Amino acid sequence: MKFPHDAPQRKVLKTLEAFGFVVIRTGNHISLVRNGPDGTTTPLTMPNHPKLKGSTLRSICTQAGIPREEFLRVYERV
Repeated sequence: MKFPHDAPQRKVLKTLEAFGFVVIRTGNHISLVRNGPDGTTTPLTMPNHPKLKGSTLRSICTQAGIPREEFLRVYERV
């Protein structure tokens, strides 16, 4: 499966929220954080654009440590 070319920002945010990320700041970029069960926090920054390219989604998944297949499976359901 490939990443969508122009993914709507709202759908990407809903997908990340399903993985436990919470928006903490919005400006030119959107800052999110996820608190792990072991006490670790995973920060994530993404551009505040209406549509996100596949390459940007790949970078977001790498930052977040989310496998592509898992991200796409949840993305299709939100």
